[in-house]
Amino acid sequence: MRDWFLPPPAITQSVVDPRQRRMIGLEVLVVLTVTTGLSALRSALSLVDALLAPVPLAEQQVALNAPAARAELVDLALQLVRVLQLVGWGAVGAYLLLRAGFALRSVGLDASRPGRDAGGAATLAAVIGVPGLGLYLIARAAGVSADVAPTTLGGPWWELPVLVASAGANAWAEEVVEVAYLLTRLRQLGWSENRAALASAFLRGCYHLYQGASGFVGNLVMGLIFARVWQRTNRLWMLVGAHTLINVVAFLGYAFLVGRVTWL
Repeated sequence: MRDWFLPPPAITQSVVDPRQRRMIGLEVLVVLTVTTGLSALRSALSLVDALLAPVPLAEQQVALNAPAARAELVDLALQLVRVLQLVGWGAVGAYLLLRAGFALRSVGLDASRPGRDAGGAATLAAVIGVPGLGLYLIARAAGVSADVAPTTLGGPWWELPVLVASAGANAWAEEVVEVAYLLTRLRQLGWSENRAALASAFLRGCYHLYQGASGFVGNLVMGLIFARVWQRTNRLWMLVGAHTLINVVAFLGYAFLVGRVTWL
Protein backbone atom coordinates (compact mmCIF):
# COMPACT_ATOMS: atom_id res chain seq x y z
CA MET A 1 0.00 0.00 0.00
CA ARG A 2 2.98 2.33 0.41
CA ASP A 3 3.13 2.50 -3.40
CA TRP A 4 0.09 4.78 -3.29
CA PHE A 5 2.21 7.58 -1.85
CA LEU A 6 5.19 7.26 -4.16
CA PRO A 7 5.68 9.72 -7.03
CA PRO A 8 3.76 8.64 -10.15
CA PRO A 9 5.51 6.50 -12.75
CA ALA A 10 6.98 8.14 -15.81
CA ILE A 11 4.16 10.08 -17.45
CA THR A 12 3.22 9.24 -21.02
CA GLN A 13 4.56 11.88 -23.37
CA SER A 14 1.99 14.32 -24.72
CA VAL A 15 1.31 14.15 -28.44
CA VAL A 16 2.04 17.46 -30.16
CA ASP A 17 1.23 16.66 -33.77
CA PRO A 18 -2.21 18.24 -34.46
CA ARG A 19 -3.38 15.41 -36.70
CA GLN A 20 -2.42 12.75 -34.16
CA ARG A 21 -4.17 14.71 -31.42
CA ARG A 22 -7.34 14.91 -33.49
CA MET A 23 -7.22 11.20 -34.18
CA ILE A 24 -6.73 10.36 -30.50
CA GLY A 25 -9.61 12.63 -29.52
CA LEU A 26 -11.82 11.08 -32.19
CA GLU A 27 -10.85 7.58 -31.04
CA VAL A 28 -11.78 8.42 -27.43
CA LEU A 29 -15.17 9.71 -28.56
CA VAL A 30 -15.81 6.60 -30.65
CA VAL A 31 -14.80 4.24 -27.82
CA LEU A 32 -16.98 6.03 -25.27
CA THR A 33 -19.87 6.19 -27.73
CA VAL A 34 -19.99 2.41 -28.03
CA THR A 35 -19.08 1.56 -24.42
CA THR A 36 -19.48 3.29 -21.06
CA GLY A 37 -20.15 6.77 -22.41
CA LEU A 38 -23.32 5.66 -24.18
CA SER A 39 -24.36 3.73 -21.08
CA ALA A 40 -23.77 6.86 -18.98
CA LEU A 41 -26.12 8.85 -21.25
CA ARG A 42 -28.72 6.09 -21.10
CA SER A 43 -28.37 6.01 -17.32
CA ALA A 44 -28.90 9.77 -17.04
CA LEU A 45 -32.05 9.55 -19.17
CA SER A 46 -33.29 6.68 -17.01
CA LEU A 47 -32.90 8.89 -13.94
CA VAL A 48 -34.80 11.73 -15.60
CA ASP A 49 -37.60 9.31 -16.48
CA ALA A 50 -37.67 8.00 -12.90
CA LEU A 51 -37.84 11.53 -11.47
CA LEU A 52 -40.74 12.40 -13.79
CA ALA A 53 -42.68 9.28 -12.82
CA PRO A 54 -45.65 9.70 -10.44
CA VAL A 55 -44.06 7.23 -8.02
CA PRO A 56 -41.31 8.79 -5.83
CA LEU A 57 -37.78 7.67 -6.62
CA ALA A 58 -37.40 6.05 -3.21
CA GLU A 59 -40.32 3.74 -4.00
CA GLN A 60 -38.91 2.59 -7.33
CA GLN A 61 -36.64 -0.40 -7.82
CA VAL A 62 -33.84 -0.92 -10.31
CA ALA A 63 -32.35 -4.37 -10.88
CA LEU A 64 -28.71 -4.81 -11.83
CA ASN A 65 -29.15 -8.41 -13.00
CA ALA A 66 -32.71 -9.00 -14.17
CA PRO A 67 -34.37 -11.73 -16.24
CA ALA A 68 -34.01 -11.11 -19.98
CA ALA A 69 -36.33 -13.82 -21.32
CA ARG A 70 -39.18 -16.05 -20.17
CA ALA A 71 -37.50 -19.31 -21.25
CA GLU A 72 -34.84 -20.25 -18.70
CA LEU A 73 -32.15 -21.38 -21.14
CA VAL A 74 -32.75 -18.37 -23.39
CA ASP A 75 -32.44 -16.17 -20.31
CA LEU A 76 -29.14 -17.85 -19.45
CA ALA A 77 -27.87 -17.31 -22.98
CA LEU A 78 -28.82 -13.62 -22.90
CA GLN A 79 -27.14 -13.16 -19.52
CA LEU A 80 -23.94 -14.68 -20.93
CA VAL A 81 -24.18 -12.46 -24.02
CA ARG A 82 -24.32 -9.44 -21.71
CA VAL A 83 -21.22 -10.70 -19.91
CA LEU A 84 -19.51 -11.18 -23.28
CA GLN A 85 -20.41 -7.63 -24.28
CA LEU A 86 -18.74 -6.22 -21.18
CA VAL A 87 -15.65 -8.37 -21.75
CA GLY A 88 -15.61 -7.03 -25.31
CA TRP A 89 -15.73 -3.42 -24.11
CA GLY A 90 -12.64 -3.95 -22.02
CA ALA A 91 -10.94 -5.87 -24.81
CA VAL A 92 -11.50 -2.95 -27.20
CA GLY A 93 -9.77 -0.56 -24.80
CA ALA A 94 -6.86 -2.96 -24.24
CA TYR A 95 -6.51 -3.65 -27.97
CA LEU A 96 -6.41 0.04 -28.88
CA LEU A 97 -3.70 0.64 -26.28
CA LEU A 98 -1.70 -2.20 -27.83
CA ARG A 99 -2.20 -0.74 -31.32
CA ALA A 100 -0.98 2.61 -30.00
CA GLY A 101 2.26 1.00 -28.81
CA PHE A 102 1.50 0.54 -25.11
CA ALA A 103 2.42 -2.83 -23.64
CA LEU A 104 -0.31 -4.15 -21.34
CA ARG A 105 2.24 -4.35 -18.53
CA SER A 106 2.60 -0.56 -18.78
CA VAL A 107 -0.98 -0.18 -17.52
CA GLY A 108 -0.73 -2.95 -14.94
CA LEU A 109 -2.24 -5.87 -16.86
CA ASP A 110 0.56 -8.34 -16.12
CA ALA A 111 1.31 -11.05 -13.55
CA SER A 112 4.50 -9.55 -12.13
CA ARG A 113 3.15 -9.06 -8.57
CA PRO A 114 -0.01 -11.12 -8.00
CA GLY A 115 0.29 -11.20 -4.21
CA ARG A 116 0.61 -7.45 -3.82
CA ASP A 117 -2.15 -6.85 -6.38
CA ALA A 118 -4.44 -9.22 -4.46
CA GLY A 119 -3.66 -7.53 -1.14
CA GLY A 120 -4.25 -4.10 -2.62
CA ALA A 121 -7.50 -5.27 -4.17
CA ALA A 122 -8.80 -6.58 -0.84
CA THR A 123 -7.86 -3.33 0.92
CA LEU A 124 -9.44 -1.16 -1.75
CA ALA A 125 -12.61 -3.26 -1.72
CA ALA A 126 -12.97 -2.72 2.03
CA VAL A 127 -12.18 1.00 1.80
CA ILE A 128 -14.77 1.53 -0.94
CA GLY A 129 -17.38 -1.13 -0.19
CA VAL A 130 -18.21 -0.50 3.47
CA PRO A 131 -18.68 3.30 3.19
CA GLY A 132 -20.50 2.76 -0.10
CA LEU A 133 -23.10 0.58 1.60
CA GLY A 134 -23.52 3.20 4.30
CA LEU A 135 -24.00 5.94 1.70
CA TYR A 136 -26.63 3.84 -0.07
CA LEU A 137 -28.60 3.26 3.15
CA ILE A 138 -28.44 6.98 4.02
CA ALA A 139 -29.59 7.94 0.52
CA ARG A 140 -32.45 5.43 0.72
CA ALA A 141 -33.54 6.87 4.08
CA ALA A 142 -33.39 10.39 2.60
CA GLY A 143 -35.50 9.35 -0.40
CA VAL A 144 -32.89 10.30 -3.03
CA SER A 145 -32.02 6.81 -4.19
CA ALA A 146 -33.97 4.02 -5.81
CA ASP A 147 -34.16 0.57 -4.27
CA VAL A 148 -31.20 -1.15 -5.94
CA ALA A 149 -31.70 -4.90 -6.29
CA PRO A 150 -28.41 -6.52 -7.38
CA THR A 151 -30.37 -9.51 -8.72
CA THR A 152 -33.96 -10.40 -9.48
CA LEU A 153 -33.11 -13.57 -11.42
CA GLY A 154 -35.24 -15.66 -9.07
CA GLY A 155 -32.83 -18.45 -8.15
CA PRO A 156 -32.30 -20.64 -11.23
CA TRP A 157 -29.49 -23.20 -11.02
CA TRP A 158 -27.15 -20.95 -12.98
CA GLU A 159 -27.77 -17.72 -11.04
CA LEU A 160 -24.70 -17.71 -8.79
CA PRO A 161 -22.06 -18.44 -11.46
CA VAL A 162 -23.67 -15.90 -13.77
CA LEU A 163 -23.62 -13.29 -10.99
CA VAL A 164 -19.91 -13.93 -10.41
CA ALA A 165 -19.24 -13.69 -14.16
CA SER A 166 -21.25 -10.46 -14.33
CA ALA A 167 -19.33 -9.05 -11.37
CA GLY A 168 -15.99 -9.69 -13.04
CA ALA A 169 -17.11 -8.53 -16.48
CA ASN A 170 -18.43 -5.22 -15.16
CA ALA A 171 -15.19 -4.65 -13.25
CA TRP A 172 -13.04 -5.51 -16.27
CA ALA A 173 -14.99 -3.25 -18.65
CA GLU A 174 -15.09 -0.22 -16.36
CA GLU A 175 -11.49 -0.35 -15.18
CA VAL A 176 -9.97 -0.95 -18.61
CA VAL A 177 -12.08 1.67 -20.41
CA GLU A 178 -12.49 4.34 -17.73
CA VAL A 179 -9.06 4.05 -16.14
CA ALA A 180 -6.33 2.40 -18.22
CA TYR A 181 -7.57 3.45 -21.65
CA LEU A 182 -9.10 6.84 -20.92
CA LEU A 183 -6.39 8.13 -18.55
CA THR A 184 -3.62 7.01 -20.90
CA ARG A 185 -5.20 8.75 -23.87
CA LEU A 186 -5.91 11.91 -21.85
CA ARG A 187 -2.24 11.98 -20.79
CA GLN A 188 -1.32 11.93 -24.47
CA LEU A 189 -3.62 14.88 -25.03
CA GLY A 190 -1.84 16.83 -22.29
CA TRP A 191 -4.53 16.70 -19.62
CA SER A 192 -3.32 17.12 -16.04
CA GLU A 193 -3.54 14.10 -13.74
CA ASN A 194 -6.20 15.78 -11.60
CA ARG A 195 -8.35 16.86 -14.54
CA ALA A 196 -8.14 13.42 -16.14
CA ALA A 197 -9.00 11.67 -12.85
CA LEU A 198 -12.03 13.93 -12.42
CA ALA A 199 -13.22 13.22 -15.96
CA SER A 200 -12.85 9.46 -15.45
CA ALA A 201 -14.65 9.60 -12.11
CA PHE A 202 -17.45 11.77 -13.48
CA LEU A 203 -18.01 9.28 -16.31
CA ARG A 204 -18.13 6.45 -13.76
CA GLY A 205 -20.66 8.36 -11.66
CA CYS A 206 -22.87 9.11 -14.67
CA TYR A 207 -22.73 5.43 -15.63
CA HIS A 208 -24.58 4.71 -12.36
CA LEU A 209 -27.04 7.62 -12.33
CA TYR A 210 -29.98 5.27 -12.83
CA GLN A 211 -29.54 4.30 -9.16
CA GLY A 212 -30.09 7.86 -7.93
CA ALA A 213 -27.87 10.11 -5.82
CA SER A 214 -26.05 7.31 -4.01
CA GLY A 215 -25.06 5.64 -7.28
CA PHE A 216 -23.63 8.85 -8.69
CA VAL A 217 -21.85 10.14 -5.58
CA GLY A 218 -20.55 6.76 -4.45
CA ASN A 219 -19.13 5.92 -7.86
CA LEU A 220 -17.72 9.42 -8.32
CA VAL A 221 -15.72 9.00 -5.11
CA MET A 222 -14.75 5.46 -6.08
CA GLY A 223 -13.64 6.72 -9.48
CA LEU A 224 -11.46 9.44 -7.97
CA ILE A 225 -9.77 6.96 -5.64
CA PHE A 226 -9.30 4.32 -8.32
CA ALA A 227 -7.94 6.83 -10.83
CA ARG A 228 -5.42 8.19 -8.32
CA VAL A 229 -4.31 4.70 -7.25
CA TRP A 230 -3.71 3.76 -10.87
CA GLN A 231 -1.90 7.02 -11.59
CA ARG A 232 0.42 6.28 -8.66
CA THR A 233 0.96 2.56 -9.22
CA ASN A 234 0.01 1.65 -12.81
CA ARG A 235 -1.50 -1.57 -11.39
CA LEU A 236 -4.82 -2.18 -13.14
CA TRP A 237 -5.31 -5.73 -11.90
CA MET A 238 -5.55 -4.29 -8.39
CA LEU A 239 -8.51 -2.17 -9.45
CA VAL A 240 -10.18 -4.96 -11.42
CA GLY A 241 -9.81 -7.26 -8.42
CA ALA A 242 -11.17 -4.71 -5.95
CA HIS A 243 -14.14 -3.87 -8.18
CA THR A 244 -14.87 -7.57 -8.72
CA LEU A 245 -14.82 -8.23 -4.97
CA ILE A 246 -17.21 -5.34 -4.32
CA ASN A 247 -19.59 -6.63 -7.01
CA VAL A 248 -19.41 -10.26 -5.89
CA VAL A 249 -20.19 -9.34 -2.28
CA ALA A 250 -23.09 -7.13 -3.39
CA PHE A 251 -24.55 -9.61 -5.90
CA LEU A 252 -24.17 -12.82 -3.89
CA GLY A 253 -24.88 -11.14 -0.56
CA TYR A 254 -28.17 -9.83 -1.89
CA ALA A 255 -29.08 -13.20 -3.40
CA PHE A 256 -28.52 -14.92 -0.05
CA LEU A 257 -29.96 -12.24 2.25
CA VAL A 258 -32.97 -10.81 0.40
CA GLY A 259 -36.10 -11.70 2.32
CA ARG A 260 -34.05 -12.60 5.40
CA VAL A 261 -33.11 -9.10 6.59
CA THR A 262 -35.33 -6.07 6.88
CA TRP A 263 -32.97 -3.46 5.35
CA LEU A 264 -32.80 -5.07 1.87
